[in-house]
Amino acid sequence: MSFRGVLVPVATPFTADLAPDKGKFIALCKAFLAQGVAGLAIFGTTSEANSISGDERMRLLEQLVASGVPAEKLMPGTGGCSITEAVVLTRHAVRQGCGGVLLLPPFFYKGVSDDGIFAFVEHIIQDVSEDGLKIYLYHIPPMAQVGFSVELVGRLHGAYPDTVVGLKDSSGDWSNTEALIKAYPQMKIFPGSEIFLLDALRAGGAGCITATANLNARMISASYKCWQEPGADARQQTITKIRKAVQTIGPLVPVIKSYLALKTGDPGWSVVRPPLIAMPEDVVVELDKELTGLGYEFPGVT
Repeated sequence: MSFRGVLVPVATPFTADLAPDKGKFIALCKAFLAQGVAGLAIFGTTSEANSISGDERMRLLEQLVASGVPAEKLMPGTGGCSITEAVVLTRHAVRQGCGGVLLLPPFFYKGVSDDGIFAFVEHIIQDVSEDGLKIYLYHIPPMAQVGFSVELVGRLHGAYPDTVVGLKDSSGDWSNTEALIKAYPQMKIFPGSEIFLLDALRAGGAGCITATANLNARMISASYKCWQEPGADARQQTITKIRKAVQTIGPLVPVIKSYLALKTGDPGWSVVRPPLIAMPEDVVVELDKELTGLGYEFPGVT
């Protein structure tokens, strides 16, 4: 399978004692698929993956697949600072039948060279040694600081064209996304925000993988499906305004989860793992008023 369209980096619900809430997680994933998204990019930044152990992530993935969610619709994050852990997570995802994996660069050591990052990814590919492995590189310099340069993407794809097949660009820099799309039209390039969805599609991009699809999957998916029809620019303007309203009031993960708590009436949705903390309710109530004024309607999560 080759991913194309809108993918949701699914928020991970936790219980009051900070354990992953399997039931809520499965229900949320199924709800997004019912809203028409192309796939689920679980265990990325929005999933708080770097606050979740490898064992917890593998167990949740197994439970999700066992629940009937199609494995080919899943793009779990399997990157990390350790080659060993990244290999274990990546091999596990492939053997579960996942359509691809989203691979962070090794992000602890700063100022590392392209040669070092290339060697890291190459070791993972060679150690996993699975024919079904499809890697989507995860470029998120605002968080990781270490990233995949345009040139390095070309080196990796050139060396492993059937394995390194795409990239999520969460740089927030449209010029970088555009450069990647133009340089590697054979790859699936996804901006990390729906703000760039229409521009990306017109340039030859594959869609978007966006945190705010946790709140607005149906509208973003509709914009993707109708991008060549009249009204595409107006639809883009609407989803852009909604995204900007959400991302300007605080860190995206607590905002999204606290907003889910408000709209579902279930305070459990606001639980995040420290060092993140939930958003104050009054801030989220004001966001709700703003979104309502933009024509937003909460689609539900079940």
